[in-house]
Amino acid sequence: MRLTTKGRFAVTAMIDLGLRQDKGPVTLAAISQRQKISLSYLEQLFGRLRRHELVESMRGPGGGYKLARGGKDITVADIIYAVDEPIDATQCGGKQNCHDDHQCMTHELWASLNRHMVDFLDSVTLQDLVDEQRNKRTHVSAEAVPVRRHVMFQEPRAVTDTTVA
Repeated sequence: MRLTTKGRFAVTAMIDLGLRQDKGPVTLAAISQRQKISLSYLEQLFGRLRRHELVESMRGPGGGYKLARGGKDITVADIIYAVDEPIDATQCGGKQNCHDDHQCMTHELWASLNRHMVDFLDSVTLQDLVDEQRNKRTHVSAEAVPVRRHVMFQEPRAVTDTTVA
C-alpha cells in the first residue's frame, strides 16, 4: 500500500478544518497557507470531499468550508476513499491475476493487510485527530513557560595593565 500526497493532504486539510470551523467557515486559502498545500490542489480535493458529503461549502463574503457532519461521524477511511486513494497492498489490485493470470503465493497475505489497514483507518475518526492536535497544543503551551537559563560562561573581566616597573 502506498498512501500518496492526495490522501495525506486530504486528512491534514480536514484536521485543519475541524480545528477551526467553530469560528465560522474556513477558507481554502487559509488552509493552504497554514499547511503549505497548493490552493489549486486543495480545490480539487475539496471538490471530491464535497461530492462525498464530508464538507459543505458556503459562498460569498465570509464563506468557506465546514464539515458536513460531526467529526465523530467521519473516519480517516471516509476521507481517503473520498479522494479516490486506493488502499491496496496487493500487486494485482485485488483481481487475483498477478502471477500469469493466477493468484500469486502472497495474495492472501497482502489482502489480509488490506483488511487490517481499512479496519484501522475506519476506527480512527476525524474528531480523534482533532482532539489529538488540541491536546498537543495544550501540552506544548503548558511547557512553554520560560525557563531560567544557567550561565555557562562568564564574560571576561576587564584586565588592567599592572606592569611592575
